[in-house]
Amino acid sequence: MTQQGVRWTADQVLALAPDAPSRKAGSKLGVAGPWSEAGSSGEGAVWGLCKGSGSKPYRTVVDIADAAGPAYKCSCPSRKFPCKHALGLLLVWAGADGTVPEAGEPPAWAEEWLGARRTRADTERSPATVPAAPADPEAARRRAEKRAERITAGATELEQRLSDLLRSGIATAEQAGYGLWEETAARMVDAQAPGLAARVRELGAIPASGPGWPVRLLEECALLYLLDQGWLHRDRLPDELAATVRSRMGLPAQPQGPPVRDRWLVLAQYDTADSRLTTRRIWLYGTESRRSALLLSYGAAGRAPALALPVGLVLDAEVTAYPGAGQLRADLGEQFTAPVPGTHRPPGVRTDEAAARYGEALRGDPWLESWPVILAEVVPAQGGGSRQGGGSWQGGGSWQGGGSWQLADADGGSALPLAPSALSRPGLWRLIAVSGGAPLTVFGECGHQGFTPLAAWPQDSGETVSLC
Repeated sequence: MTQQGVRWTADQVLALAPDAPSRKAGSKLGVAGPWSEAGSSGEGAVWGLCKGSGSKPYRTVVDIADAAGPAYKCSCPSRKFPCKHALGLLLVWAGADGTVPEAGEPPAWAEEWLGARRTRADTERSPATVPAAPADPEAARRRAEKRAERITAGATELEQRLSDLLRSGIATAEQAGYGLWEETAARMVDAQAPGLAARVRELGAIPASGPGWPVRLLEECALLYLLDQGWLHRDRLPDELAATVRSRMGLPAQPQGPPVRDRWLVLAQYDTADSRLTTRRIWLYGTESRRSALLLSYGAAGRAPALALPVGLVLDAEVTAYPGAGQLRADLGEQFTAPVPGTHRPPGVRTDEAAARYGEALRGDPWLESWPVILAEVVPAQGGGSRQGGGSWQGGGSWQGGGSWQLADADGGSALPLAPSALSRPGLWRLIAVSGGAPLTVFGECGHQGFTPLAAWPQDSGETVSLC
């Protein structure tokens, strides 16, 4: 937390917020006024009392040294983690104005919770005193075979349904409506193939997505058919590609291979949610290995996942990769020191090299939506209608000008259009403000719809600016 006396920035604190309302409410409490008896310790704890509407102040404590990310305890009734009081406390602490001094020992109410957490963590790290019952490998093999049979039956049925759609004509999808795809997705769920079910559900929204939808539907049907065939003929695939197919079908996997220890810079953290699940994506960059790693964590609908790593921190930790061709997902292992703010600016590439890297990644994983890249010396600008002058990628990979935003090489060599989803995010205007018309380094995801900026480094600065 406070290794060598360094505290977090306000941006790093607000990156922990589970949603926009919490971020706004926490910002209002990020001043000294409502807080009393606040303090922090060099072991990674921050605590304080926040005046609320009741007669008793809320007791708030944060454990920042936790290996899985910050942990929070507050006496308020909120079910959000972190709550607005925890965010406000961390913002006051980050201000380093003396409101949250280094107080040494926490008060009894905070020490009780902190001690219980760390005792439990020590117990989990120690060898089990009672040996676990040995797993039955034969029973596990039978369960896996039975699930594979169900998935194969579902994939065979999906193959027939896609063939029927093409035989009757793409236009019939608009007449059939969303119900056709929802019923097909339910059949894939019954077949225990959640990956197929998710992709089928996405097909239902395409006929209502505006002009050009038949091309987009045909493209997505082709990718779905390719995945379907990959499963049905997985025994003929190379091992890594077969592992990718299993992952895309939704089968669970375990990290494999030796762990890689590095000083990992947290590049970005953002959540996506549906009616069932909240998924958090955290991108890491190894400052020594120059490897990228993706951490995924999940929470129930409406709840933020437990793992939280503010952008700009550096972790001395081990990560272990998951199997599969072109897969960057990894598992966070042992952390050897508390996370500290970093000043490392990763090296980047030109925009044409970024597009080439995404294309190369598609060879290992044809269903890949995007690929992480770091762009060096680029300028955000609104373009005209040429490939160097702006526009956006359309269905089929064609380029059309339209005056949209892009990231252009500072020397005018080439440019990448920003993805449509990035144009409506506040991070775009923050990127423009940080640049001020000058070249900067930008991290983001490069995909078939364009580039989505997630973090930036201004000129002559090693501070990571979050754009999420």
